[in-house]
Amino acid sequence: MTSTTQPPGSGARQAHPDHLSHVIFITAAAAMGGFLFGYDSSVINGAVEAIRDRYDIGSGTLAQVIAIALIGCAIGAATAGRIADRIGRIRCMQIAAALFTVSAVGSALPFALWDLAFWRVVGGFAIGMASVIGPAYIAEVAPAAYRGRLGAFQQAAIVIGIAVSQLVNWAILNLADGDQRGEIAGLEAWQWMLGVMVVPAVLYGLLSFAIPESPRFLISVGRKDRAREVLAEVEGHNVDLDARVAEIETAMHREHKSTFKDLLGGRFAFLPIVWVGIGLSVFQQLVGINVAFYYSATLWQSVGVDPSGSFFYSFTTSIINIVGTVIAMILVDRVGRKPLALVGSAGMALALAFEAWAFSADLVDGKLPGTQGVVALIAAHAFVLFFALSWGVVVWVFLGEMFPNRIRAAALGVAASAQWLANWLITASFPSLADWNLSGTYILYTVFAVLSIPFVLKYVKETKGKALEEMG
Repeated sequence: MTSTTQPPGSGARQAHPDHLSHVIFITAAAAMGGFLFGYDSSVINGAVEAIRDRYDIGSGTLAQVIAIALIGCAIGAATAGRIADRIGRIRCMQIAAALFTVSAVGSALPFALWDLAFWRVVGGFAIGMASVIGPAYIAEVAPAAYRGRLGAFQQAAIVIGIAVSQLVNWAILNLADGDQRGEIAGLEAWQWMLGVMVVPAVLYGLLSFAIPESPRFLISVGRKDRAREVLAEVEGHNVDLDARVAEIETAMHREHKSTFKDLLGGRFAFLPIVWVGIGLSVFQQLVGINVAFYYSATLWQSVGVDPSGSFFYSFTTSIINIVGTVIAMILVDRVGRKPLALVGSAGMALALAFEAWAFSADLVDGKLPGTQGVVALIAAHAFVLFFALSWGVVVWVFLGEMFPNRIRAAALGVAASAQWLANWLITASFPSLADWNLSGTYILYTVFAVLSIPFVLKYVKETKGKALEEMG
């Protein structure tokens, strides 16, 4: 039995679940929100040109329709922490599942452009909620010894969602004979692409009924007996459950419900640790990663690749994304979060620089010259690989771990909101920037990748192997 006089967090560090497969199931079910996050975020890639054609809109309006979902994401992320603290993590997941479902139906059956935009905002709100609740819940139920790998399930689910959405889009496009506006059973192909998300949305809702509430939330509302049961499930019966409950309760007694006000302090409005979280979130997006998932089909078509080929390249990029994520999951608890982030930043900067060079070439018969075309494809895949094995995973792990208990939910919400706002900035600006100068756009992304290196070196602290009660 573990003594209650041990240093804080020692019981958590020694925890090893009796049935790791059960903990993995709980984590995977929670990460289903991440799958929907990835699916909903990238499925629009297959509909971009069809929406432009159907509603006869220019690049600026098109960008706003694509990016407006990210406003919903920011609002959902900002409010999810407070909602989760009041009604629980599981209820929050169920609300997100319902919103994903109605958004999929509404997006597939729009009667006007503004109607489509509205349903994208609804779906965005659900994504924002999932982006906060997934990492927070997983961090709270995962034993410290496995938290990095289990925390990476969120990003793994996101990249699988992205890949599945691209595979589904490609399959639907082939059913429509390569025409994004081709009719299938009374609906255009792009409408099916957006509507199919109903299936995983309903599954997410059902899975949320099969997993336990977070022990930290249960203790916060006085349900200690149930919290002990959940801790026994996820940390094992060899841990002194009373000591673990006391450890968590002691940490919670030193705090109060996290609010936005708790994040304020010092000359620069937010506490320093909150700014670090915001910085990680913003740099993750400013390297332009979501251009690869929102606009890749359009990007490749703009340099001469046919629609079917552009959809195929979008899918292969998604597979590379999965490979990189698996690498990160293997390494995140072995080499640490910070070294992975630094390796990823260097690799992304190099790959983006090569993309910028390739896109600087003049098109010949509407296509990139041979050498530049090959370099562009290889560099695009290399960029996604380095992102996936580093920033794609470690940022979510960091955000789930780095904040003190007393501000974790609120701080995670602010950091995730900043991430979505940065995502919106990149997504809304890319079509116009690409029309202006595609190579210059990638030079800008390269600069942000380079700047992320000194940021990590100076401001980011390693969280590998620490209990949540030790943070801050």
